[in-house]
Amino acid sequence: MKQAFLPVVAVVRHFAALGAWRASMAAVACGALLACTPAYDWRTVMNNDDGYEVTLPAKPRADERKIEIAGQPMTMRMQTAEANDAVFAVGTVVLPSADPALQRAALDYLEQGLAHNVNAHPAARATQIDLAAGGRVLGSEMQVAGQSGEKREPRTIHARFVARGMHVYQLAIVSDKAPPAEQADQFFTSFKLF
Repeated sequence: MKQAFLPVVAVVRHFAALGAWRASMAAVACGALLACTPAYDWRTVMNNDDGYEVTLPAKPRADERKIEIAGQPMTMRMQTAEANDAVFAVGTVVLPSADPALQRAALDYLEQGLAHNVNAHPAARATQIDLAAGGRVLGSEMQVAGQSGEKREPRTIHARFVARGMHVYQLAIVSDKAPPAEQADQFFTSFKLF
């Protein structure tokens, strides 16, 4: 932020010598330029290992952790990007098999886990998830809000879930307030399974 602010100060000082009116106009113009700086730098990410593509609002970071679902150890891989005080995340749980009961257990685990993070009850509804080759598969979607952490800070979570083969996916936007609808739509509609 300081790097973006310093040139504005220099411009305002330069124009101040030309008069108060010109200086104020320069400040307004510079402020408008800064306000137009995009908070979202959308980029398409292809994840061939986990079988999806998605558009994220910033350069993603990758992480991985071990979890246990239905008494079985599994790996959850995450790609996250932050923009405008929101975290956009795609999580993939790698299942040991494509067993539908195990898929359902993993979906329940993810839905309940996210809702629990804000002390809410999961209330997922059906939605369609696009396939890259065309067509759709059935998934679920939920929006929950509540308080999180020791400081009990307000959080909203908008998430989608889907199982396909030996993978279960979780797409989520976590923020202190809901991001603009067009940004959420950009993220969710860009997700496509291979």
